[in-house]
Amino acid sequence: MSDHRIERDSMGELKVPHDALYGAQTQRAVNNFPVSGQAMPPAFIHAIARIKLAAARVNRDLKLLDGERAEAIADAAQAIIEAGTTPSSRWTSSRPVPAPRAT
Repeated sequence: MSDHRIERDSMGELKVPHDALYGAQTQRAVNNFPVSGQAMPPAFIHAIARIKLAAARVNRDLKLLDGERAEAIADAAQAIIEAGTTPSSRWTSSRPVPAPRAT
């Protein structure tokens, strides 16, 4: 299995780590903007997860987001919420927070 996969967006193709649970636009941001090395506060990540969960549910109810995608977002947000605000390498790294990919 390759270490990378190819993701596509409006700017073209881009290699993304195979195990990354994000796409081309996030990878472009990681490549283009240096990371400070400082982790986001766990309480901030937890709060953003609550916002994402609510937004996924509302957008699904308004038919602005299909059910499968809404559930993937909601599941990822719920996993972060359930993890709490205790710092862990998974949630406080300076990389994007992983989320389940819709299949």
